Amino acid sequence: MTIPGIIGAGLVVIGAGLGLGKIGGSAMDAIARQPEAAGKIQTAMIIIAALLEGVAFAALFAA
Repeated sequence: MTIPGIIGAGLVVIGAGLGLGKIGGSAMDAIARQPEAAGKIQTAMIIIAALLEGVAFAALFAA
């Protein structure tokens, strides 16, 4: 792997980690504000997290 590829892979991992942290934190805030909607929020969070992971894996392969 070349140096630009390593840097790109590192940026992908950092971006995915920040994105997943933001998703989780926002979901917890939403559940704390509206506990009765926890199921819908959790489902949406899992779907978004899975899509983000897919994009991160694709970017890693491209890097």
